Amino acid sequence: MHIEILIEDLSGKKMLEILMQRLVGADITYDIHKYKGIGHLPKNISDARNAGSKALLNNLPKLLNGLGKTFQGYEENYPAVVFVIMDLDKNNFSIFRNQLLEVLDACDTKPETKFCIAIEEGEAWLLGDINAIRTAYPNAKTSILNSYENDSICGTWEVLADAIHPLGSSGLKSGGIQVSGTAKCEWAEKITPYMDLDNNLSPSFNYFYSKMNEIVKDIS
Repeated sequence: MHIEILIEDLSGKKMLEILMQRLVGADITYDIHKYKGIGHLPKNISDARNAGSKALLNNLPKLLNGLGKTFQGYEENYPAVVFVIMDLDKNNFSIFRNQLLEVLDACDTKPETKFCIAIEEGEAWLLGDINAIRTAYPNAKTSILNSYENDSICGTWEVLADAIHPLGSSGLKSGGIQVSGTAKCEWAEKITPYMDLDNNLSPSFNYFYSKMNEIVKDIS
């Protein structure tokens, strides 16, 4: 089996690189492709041309259409699936998911695709395991971690920053996107190895985890 993973940023890729090493065996191949932000779906989703953006949603119609055609050339005993992983941000979940399904339905050849939406942001998957955060960052502020409601729309990465980073979210923001992006990558690399995958409290992480486990079990 082969899995193609499309994810919106570098910190997400770093998290997935660690997770996939723990989730799949040698009989499953995978590639993780990161993009420069989430972007926006084209107004005409049947138009697969890339307007020059390197953001995930801008390219999604073209990517899914191309992967569907690629998978057609695989042998029947070598199934393939796409995982599209992105943040919900401030979008309405039902509307956003329906828009993604419309993109898939518009493909000439639809690849098997799992849409996994982190609510509100990818850091919600880290915050779903407070013990992992405390192990990676022993000086984390317990009061902030305990006040977080899983998968809430609250400025998720800022909550994690305020709990574990000396500068807090305001200090990271003042340093610009590059500074905050570097911090997010560090969190992914340091916290993810300690995550208890079977006991994460983030519903959106558990959705991803269940879908990945279904794929793995199907070929075992």
